[in-house]
Amino acid sequence: MEAFDNFWAVYSNLVLTLGTNALLALSIYLTLSCGMLAMANAAFMGIGAYAAALLTMNYDAPFALALAGGMAAPALAAFAIGQPTLRLSGVYLAMATLAFGEVVRIAILNTESVTGGALGLNGIPPSTQWWQVALALALVLFGLWRLNRSRIGRAFEAIKEDDTAAGLMGIDVAGHKLLAFVLGAMIAGLAGALNAHLTFFIGPNEYGFDRGVEILTMAILGGINGLLGPVLGAVTLTLLPELLRSLNDFRLVVNGLILVLIVLFLPQGVWDPVRLRQWFKRQGGQA
Repeated sequence: MEAFDNFWAVYSNLVLTLGTNALLALSIYLTLSCGMLAMANAAFMGIGAYAAALLTMNYDAPFALALAGGMAAPALAAFAIGQPTLRLSGVYLAMATLAFGEVVRIAILNTESVTGGALGLNGIPPSTQWWQVALALALVLFGLWRLNRSRIGRAFEAIKEDDTAAGLMGIDVAGHKLLAFVLGAMIAGLAGALNAHLTFFIGPNEYGFDRGVEILTMAILGGINGLLGPVLGAVTLTLLPELLRSLNDFRLVVNGLILVLIVLFLPQGVWDPVRLRQWFKRQGGQA
């Protein structure tokens, strides 16, 4: 028990970060599963983090209410920008959502009286507990699993394969894309709210372009053919820098090399059910 206590004292933040990063990877998985390359998840995370932190710091709101506010604020923002931007596709949608992220960052920098500007918010109450992160991740995974098996999930898959054909089949393409965008924003906001009450400090630079690319990398690295893929990608991308810490200055080089090799040799991601089934069949045939 003492060994576990020592481990938790040193690595508790890392373990909880695994959970929040998994939520972020699932948030962009949701939009990718509907065929949208939207890069606003880092901005939605920042909106959720600031909304939740301001509720607890300025209004002494209960933690549950702060989490709800952290989910509602990015959902409203996603609904507002989703109407015009989701008419775009591919790289144009990515550019539009990246521009939205930059607008959010500049807005935070120029509202110093509310958000602290470039200095950020410090002294956020440390309310996040391990069971809250675990419960949030479990509920999101269960909700997305049920969603994938529902009519909405099948509509997402049809839109991803061919949105024109899906529209001709009677599917409300614009409505389903907006739903995926808003739900992804809510999950990203939840991750931001939990993370803000874990790290005690948030700043605008934490939710910029680099974080957006990191979130996308986690999902692509793990694979978007199932719910376990983004979670596995988030765990891999979070643990790699820690596992390679002994390499000192070469850590980032080796980290990048490993990611490049995974992308080259596992183009469908680490979690690829089709590849795994084929491997098990070959093993069964050899036996």
